[in-house]
Amino acid sequence: MPKVKSVFYCQNCGVSSPKWIGKCPSCSEWNSYVEELTSPDTAKVPAWRSNSEQGMGRKTSPHKISEIHPDRQIRIPLPDNELSRVLGGGLVPGSLTLVGGEPGIGKSTLMLQLALRLEGVVTLYVSGEESEQQTGMRAQRIGIGKSDCLVLTETDIKSIFNHINKLKPGLVILDSVQTLYNPDIESAPGSVSQVRGCSGELLKYAKESSIPVMLVGHITKDGSIAGPKVLEHMVDTVLQFEGDRHHVYRMLRASKNRFGSTNEIGIYEMKGSGLEEVANPSEVLLSHIDDQLSGIAIGCSMEGLRPLLIEVQALVSSAVYGTPQRSSTGFDLRRLNMLLAVLEKRCGFKIASKDVFLNITGGIKVEDPALDLAIICAVLSSSEDIQLPERVCFAGEVGLSGEIRPVGRMEQRINEAQKMGLKKFYFSSHNKLSTTSGSNELELIPVSRVDEVFVHLFG
Repeated sequence: MPKVKSVFYCQNCGVSSPKWIGKCPSCSEWNSYVEELTSPDTAKVPAWRSNSEQGMGRKTSPHKISEIHPDRQIRIPLPDNELSRVLGGGLVPGSLTLVGGEPGIGKSTLMLQLALRLEGVVTLYVSGEESEQQTGMRAQRIGIGKSDCLVLTETDIKSIFNHINKLKPGLVILDSVQTLYNPDIESAPGSVSQVRGCSGELLKYAKESSIPVMLVGHITKDGSIAGPKVLEHMVDTVLQFEGDRHHVYRMLRASKNRFGSTNEIGIYEMKGSGLEEVANPSEVLLSHIDDQLSGIAIGCSMEGLRPLLIEVQALVSSAVYGTPQRSSTGFDLRRLNMLLAVLEKRCGFKIASKDVFLNITGGIKVEDPALDLAIICAVLSSSEDIQLPERVCFAGEVGLSGEIRPVGRMEQRINEAQKMGLKKFYFSSHNKLSTTSGSNELELIPVSRVDEVFVHLFG
């Protein structure tokens, strides 16, 4: 029987040490070492190889890069247009994709929905957290239809590979990677050794068989994917499923993508029948309230290559408890404080003694600086208690001197505002537009400073 010994592993980079170290010498992370019981590796053959292949070694040889020809069918088309957009046009054969998100956000629903709706491809859905009955209940709620999906409830990686070698599926989905374990590794499921070892076996299988594998991963309290950081380096694509459980909208982002852009996003709406794609997010993010109220402005933000019209709500009131409060939902609070300082210093508005509350509707988070102009206009509207003109949109970055700086992809922003039936569009005068921008229905108003915008809106 192999001797069991204690080894410390870094949760960030996976480096091992015979004793505990405060600072990792490899990645310089503090307090990242955890203790695990390990034994010498007795597995001579990768876990994914079948019994008939255990005596065979893989023969490889170098080739000239000019002699390597990619397959014509580069990607597998997906029935989910939002997921396909984020991945870059579909699943790449042999790719390893990791999907992370908070508990209850809809990761399992998204993956099971993909497995049920993918026609013509045999999909193996491996569940390590739910029983067959629980997965069947979820599938009935989503709608099974004509599906080639097979469900397996197993956590032993060797048993999973035995089923994969028998079934020969076209897509493998594992929910989740933290529940998998290899009996040859003497540590608990979810530990650094188990996650790294099982992910390595899945990576070898995906690359040698050209079958795409999708993993569901848990996240920690600080928002990063649980397990060693090396897991994110091993996979080809890392998708983050974001949103607020108290809101119906979810956002899918790619933080890493070897086969496409990381600028694209997918937007879903959570319903009783599963996740529904949102084809026109600007329409659902804008409120359809007939009564015009103060403190509401519409800004045009770019999420990847997709323009979004977002409603910004601001409330400015007198500070009741002496110290003014600053609160922001869906927007960086430090940037809000900077914009308020610009209004105070450059434009002469006395906001330092007032409470300011900001909310981005729909429960989404935005980081596009082009939303600065809309936020400032919403704050001024609430401070003066004067409603903004109807069907007006803003797009511009505000500098520390009170100037309106240009932002990118202005043509797409204008087209989105025009498609939604808006009447006026305020933007930086430094943006260079083509002669075909705008139309008779949409009036383009270039501005250069914040005080100039105030004169235009409130006279």
